[in-house]
Amino acid sequence: MKIAILPGDGIGTEIVAEAVKVMNVLDLKFEMETALVGGAAYDAHGHPLPDATLSLAKQADAVLFGAVGDWKYDTLDRPLRPEQAILGLRKNLGLFANLRPAICYQQLVDASSLKPELIAGLDILIIRELTGDIYFGQPRGRRTSPDGNFPGAQEAFDTMRYTRPEIERIAHVAFQAARKRSKRVTSVDKANVLETFQFWKDVVTEVGLQYPDVELDHMYVDNAAMQLVKAPKRFDVMVTGNMFGDILSDEASMLTGSIGMLPSASLNASSQGLYEPSHGSAPDIAGKGVANPLATILSVSMMLRYSLNQPQAAERIESAVKAVLASGLRTPDIYSQGTTKVGTREMGDAVVAALTQSITKKTTTV
Repeated sequence: MKIAILPGDGIGTEIVAEAVKVMNVLDLKFEMETALVGGAAYDAHGHPLPDATLSLAKQADAVLFGAVGDWKYDTLDRPLRPEQAILGLRKNLGLFANLRPAICYQQLVDASSLKPELIAGLDILIIRELTGDIYFGQPRGRRTSPDGNFPGAQEAFDTMRYTRPEIERIAHVAFQAARKRSKRVTSVDKANVLETFQFWKDVVTEVGLQYPDVELDHMYVDNAAMQLVKAPKRFDVMVTGNMFGDILSDEASMLTGSIGMLPSASLNASSQGLYEPSHGSAPDIAGKGVANPLATILSVSMMLRYSLNQPQAAERIESAVKAVLASGLRTPDIYSQGTTKVGTREMGDAVVAALTQSITKKTTTV
């Protein structure tokens, strides 16, 4: 099992280091190779996604990704900014399906900004289409406006586009995931305003006919954003486009107590995947040893489940995380009175210890 390790920038190097420690104590054999990406790659090679890094990612069974970006790169031309690395990986690897689970662990109910009765037992899976929509649509750019309210003025424009195959394949991912859960899919759109999302709604409805055992409903994105904070447990699987999914999944992360708890998987048609925490590089806390590594560690769990066919190892990591939370250890983002505040390394060490104990117990039992 070949894993490309791409720590990136900011806290990326710190959190990925803890995830690698977890992988090293599993009773599995990995071939891990590390490469530069993002701002670190730009500093060394003049590009955020060097050819060598992209080649490694293509050859790997899975990619463990940290985070990219820093304010000091904001003046670079857009093609050279660190964030272009993740977009380039998604495009070149064909990673069209982004899976972001939002689970509120029992031990973190008090860390959420919502009332406990609203989020206790929360378990949502947000599926975001990842390679289409306004982020990749052409044409785009800047020009002198030929029409509109201010003809002759400078304007910028992007294009929202979706083809039928793009919508069909992400819809199938959603319905198949729902079959393994509570058999409910909510498709999020803006069909009342955007032709693109009327088309989206029509195609998802057609695909849904192939899954008569799964309940499908449609919801406008503004209502979905409201319902996530009003009655989040009404959702099971949510499927939506690239831009809406980007926003809604970050909103959902705060229901769990912290975006530092939210892992993600980005998959292509052959189940090769890129796994990363949903948070960013957080340059304001980089190097301080306070970042939460649990989203990255849980991303390893998703990697084991979705790309490496090791569901038992995935379950052991998830159980270890729950055990650590039950012990009362908390990084600053999820700290509350009565718990013990620890740093990035201490949290990673605690997961390793819990995991080692479970593996030893398993070996002894066998």
